[in-house]
Amino acid sequence: MPYHSTPLDLAFHALSDPTRRAVVSRLAEGELPVTVLAEPFDMALPSFAQHLKVLEDCGLIASEKRGRSRWCRLERARFEEAANWMEAERRHWTARLDRLEAYLDRTEENDDGKTV
Repeated sequence: MPYHSTPLDLAFHALSDPTRRAVVSRLAEGELPVTVLAEPFDMALPSFAQHLKVLEDCGLIASEKRGRSRWCRLERARFEEAANWMEAERRHWTARLDRLEAYLDRTEENDDGKTV
């Protein structure tokens, strides 16, 4: 099966890293300049910038230059796409499990005409 990078694939890949998830959590509070965003992480700024690039490339965050600083913010649309996908999967699996439960209930009731 060939690998196809959809925006959703890239978003889940970006969120697979704990540093990037922590960045997203911090940005959930509001926009921040990169230097402030990087403070709690024990890494050089160029390494941190690579994490930001992954998040920006997949559309989870956006950044803009303001004076001498680069500011980052969340892009909520990509998160909504991921949440919608997960909700559709949850509904799908809930329906499958409900059907399995109903089948098992019928099977128990039909065993020798006895209810367990």
